[in-house]
Amino acid sequence: MVTQTAPAALTRPDGSPVRALVVDDEAALGELIQLALRYEGWQVETATDGASALSKARALAPDVIVLDIMMPGLDGLEVLRRLRATGDDVPVLFLTAKDAVADRVVGLTAGGDDYVTKPFSLEEVVARLRGLLRRSGRAVSGYTDPVLRVGDLTLDEESYEVTRGGRPIELTAKEFELLRYLMRNPRRVVSKLQILDRVWSYDFEGRSSIVEIYISYLRKKIEGEGLPPLIHTVRGVGYLIKPPS
Repeated sequence: MVTQTAPAALTRPDGSPVRALVVDDEAALGELIQLALRYEGWQVETATDGASALSKARALAPDVIVLDIMMPGLDGLEVLRRLRATGDDVPVLFLTAKDAVADRVVGLTAGGDDYVTKPFSLEEVVARLRGLLRRSGRAVSGYTDPVLRVGDLTLDEESYEVTRGGRPIELTAKEFELLRYLMRNPRRVVSKLQILDRVWSYDFEGRSSIVEIYISYLRKKIEGEGLPPLIHTVRGVGYLIKPPS
């Protein structure tokens, strides 16, 4: 049996789609995040500079903002300061190419709510945004159980615990994201390109072999000790996860 009981969609309390604004001076990256959020059923606008970000924030009244820190002209920190100065408490997820602790602290003390460091996975961005929306009360879900299930394999999106047949399985962060993506799409074949777009950095440079490597890692961890296989290869197409027949 395949069960998907994790939140299938977040909506605003009135039932309308979540509104998100994605701000990054790399237009291709902004569009990629936009596609991932639209996949969640959200209404998404993009901006490539600080001035247009402020203008679109006024027009859209977003429930959450993805905001790049390093932009020419008005940078992300200044955009946030101006938003907060108007009393706008919209949750903000910073994108930054910097990984120094001091830079992270500056973003959070400026009024940001969370951050991810480039390069990042789209799954991580989506998960962090969903968390911000739930904690802020700006979005609700029709489900309360965060657990994904495929046969006797379970994955808890909140506690990051994975078990098979009750036995805990230790996964790396990237293995977890890959497994979560597969389990969010049970019995559906997903291509290597789809996996790269959703799980890996936007800047994966076409290295599709990394998907094969991590699929191999997952199989060893969740299908070892003679357990029936769950992850299947569809040659020339991609991979799917389903319970044993």
